[in-house]
Amino acid sequence: MNSRHTAASVLPDDAGDALLIGRIWDFETAGPRVVAVHGEDMFDIQRLAGTVSELLERTDPAADVRSAIADSSGIEPRWKTADVVEASLRQETSRPCLLAPVDLQVIKACGVTFVDSMIERVIEERCGGEASRATAMRELVGKALGGSITAVRPGSLQAAEAKRVLIAEGLWSQYLEVGIGPDPEVFTKAPVLSSVGLGAGVGIPSFSSWNNPEPELVLIVNSRGDVVGATLGNDVNLRDVEGRSALLLGKAKDNNASSALGPFIRLFDEGFTLDMVRQEEILLRVEGTDGYAMEGRNSVARISRSFEELVAATFGPHHQYPDGFALFTGTLFAPAQDRDTPGLGFTHKMGDVVTIKSRHLGSLVNHVAAAEELPEWTFGVRQLFNYLSSQEPATPARS
Repeated sequence: MNSRHTAASVLPDDAGDALLIGRIWDFETAGPRVVAVHGEDMFDIQRLAGTVSELLERTDPAADVRSAIADSSGIEPRWKTADVVEASLRQETSRPCLLAPVDLQVIKACGVTFVDSMIERVIEERCGGEASRATAMRELVGKALGGSITAVRPGSLQAAEAKRVLIAEGLWSQYLEVGIGPDPEVFTKAPVLSSVGLGAGVGIPSFSSWNNPEPELVLIVNSRGDVVGATLGNDVNLRDVEGRSALLLGKAKDNNASSALGPFIRLFDEGFTLDMVRQEEILLRVEGTDGYAMEGRNSVARISRSFEELVAATFGPHHQYPDGFALFTGTLFAPAQDRDTPGLGFTHKMGDVVTIKSRHLGSLVNHVAAAEELPEWTFGVRQLFNYLSSQEPATPARS
């Protein structure tokens, strides 16, 4: 991993004011521990809550974590933050390392929530997953759509009129349907406990030759539908697979280590709110072992649907999540620049280091590897329950 990454670069710019929670793999107890970061120290808060999901069900999890740390009621500063971050970036197998900061939450994702990436999905579809056709198709679609569609409000009368015109021109697409139609795309990105955290490899299967990172803001929602915090995510995407057919979405999105989250969940409190996240700028940098570098930006303020609309499409009378869920909110970023061969655009190479960073959430750093060669996902719900049953029970929540 790039040596320029340190605890200081991984933590949020205002880390001193942030309430950060996460999970580490603790070799001493041979299992995952729920942790909170306070300055240079990382606290074991397993006695407060056995899982992150359980913690976020409390009426005011931020206040409970702060109170527990302040009065030291069995909450210990067991590790140094810098040590854990360093071990995570190096993926050392003998020291505590950060895991994805969620556990029992379902990993959901919204697609086509930004106009720029919506157009790229249309291009993938029109190319049939063949990268060599992307440049010509991009010019064709761009000429037909122009800039007029960028101001269309999804589900509006204006959107319905745009749909009518595009159908008449033979350009309507399933991606335009979820991009400007009444209903957003919501899908299950990854199974419970399968996401990877800071420093881990993200997987590209051997059958993909056109793929990309997707730097996204991820909302953390409890079982009541309350958005209680946020983190960063990489919704690894196989453009050639989804481009062949949208019905291959599962094959394109859900593979070994295809969901990365972290480095921590930042809980909302008086100094960090959902309204602040609406303006978050998420920066992407991809660095290849060959000296290649690419940068991108996901400006959350340009999202075409509100957070509330995306959460309501995911959770409600039609669908419940008793352990909560993490919701990828989509990305503005869609890489179109050529990496090697002119006209073939961007695709990952093994060894790429992907850094997704924002001011208030820190940096999620991962390296790209073959999905088939990364550590297999073996620690599931049954193993988690076995581990929790062997530990001291968590302190009951205060009413």
